[in-house]
Amino acid sequence: MNSSNNRSSYLELPDFESLKTVHIVGVCGTLMGSFAAFLRRRGIRVTGSDQNVYPPMSDVLKAAGVELLNGYSETHLTHTGSKPDLVVIGNVIGKANPEAHAALTGGYVYSSLPEAMEKLLLQKTLNLVVAGTHGKTTTSSLLAHTLVQCGKNPNYFIGGVSHDLPFSFHLSSQEAGTPFVLEGDEYDTAFWDKVPKFNHYLPDHAILTSVEFDHADIYPDFQAVVRAFEGLLDRIRKNGRLIACFDYDSVKKLIHNVRGDIRVISYGSSEKTGARYFPKKISMAPDMTHFEIYDSDLEKSVAEVSMRISGVHNILNALSVWIECHELGIPVDQISGALKSFQGVKRRQEVRGEVQGVLVIDDFAHHPTAVRETLKALRAKYPDRRLVAVFEPRSATSRRKVFQNEYAAAFQGASVVHIAAPYDQSKIDSSDQFSSDQLVRDICKKGQMGFLMKDVESGVESIARDAKSGDLVAVLSNGGFGGFIPKLLEMLRKK
Repeated sequence: MNSSNNRSSYLELPDFESLKTVHIVGVCGTLMGSFAAFLRRRGIRVTGSDQNVYPPMSDVLKAAGVELLNGYSETHLTHTGSKPDLVVIGNVIGKANPEAHAALTGGYVYSSLPEAMEKLLLQKTLNLVVAGTHGKTTTSSLLAHTLVQCGKNPNYFIGGVSHDLPFSFHLSSQEAGTPFVLEGDEYDTAFWDKVPKFNHYLPDHAILTSVEFDHADIYPDFQAVVRAFEGLLDRIRKNGRLIACFDYDSVKKLIHNVRGDIRVISYGSSEKTGARYFPKKISMAPDMTHFEIYDSDLEKSVAEVSMRISGVHNILNALSVWIECHELGIPVDQISGALKSFQGVKRRQEVRGEVQGVLVIDDFAHHPTAVRETLKALRAKYPDRRLVAVFEPRSATSRRKVFQNEYAAAFQGASVVHIAAPYDQSKIDSSDQFSSDQLVRDICKKGQMGFLMKDVESGVESIARDAKSGDLVAVLSNGGFGGFIPKLLEMLRKK
């Protein structure tokens, strides 16, 4: 992705301490809402607009003291009676948006959120950027939680809701050397700045969990994705550190061109990956996952870890966090204690309820790799339950046919699979559209029970009718899915 113009508006921003009023266009997104609430905690007056102002985000923002405005209008920019000190424009906002257009042409100081952070918050701090196609939210949440538990009082900015952290955006200090944990998103920054968000995050250290093709709406091919991550590694500051997952050949290839002053530390799921650190003696149970961390340089196990989150992918997430904290000089026993206390992140294997013996779990998985690993983790954690998977193709990539064939294999861990019709495909060329019908046929060809869900209501009715005590229903979607989970729990209660 290339920047659509050479604007450097972030250089024009006032100092953070001088901000009195900020207006946010697109305030109800997870990251934007977290930022808005953070500004209010710092005593800044915040107004915000969005096309869809509704609970739960609207309730969260109102409770934080953010003044919400429904829809978009240039009059919202002067809602306080004068121009705000800064207008922050979300990456979902297009250049035709009336508020964005007025900000760009009306003499306002404006910025994207990543640009604002780069200028206002990240110049002096020790920036720990967690990036990769998979695992960013869990890993960054786990890293922030561990640093908090170990008394490091970090800043953090995370694109999800942790069960352990009170906020998704927290600033404890802007003093030099203060750890700042950042979830490094590879999605683009703003309509005038078509580069990954993490290009603005000034990394001192980076964790790279994985590199696969995703975001088919903005990346034309896998090489474009690779180039984006090359840009992140190029931006690691002098004498920085890269913690890289060797389960991915793409990651191994990327590190060949890392600057000589960057220290690379590798980790992986087994000795076969060639990584320095890997887990051994893994055991998984419904309440706890246990493993040892083996250091191939020292040729011995160097730590024992127990944690509540499950799955090999989460073992890798925890391993990367252990390495970073160990390199920061935190004692091993403190790291292990913090990892054990981590409760997880909402919408990542989150138990939403158990009714009539039917356990319902919510997960954000949408990429075929994430679907596969999530179902493997649930199968390992709940080996005695029949696993029923429900999937909504909702992301920009899953609504396209780029992974049409890969999804059939991804669902092999489930006993029964229900596939919903793709979310709105009206802006996707018919030749490029994902087919739920085809996926169901492919699943059935592999000997599984696969069903097409024509709409949420009929799907809820069918699954509730067939569910038996002891079943686990895993609902996989990166969106609201039409309220599927609360509707299913209510239907099960009436059964």
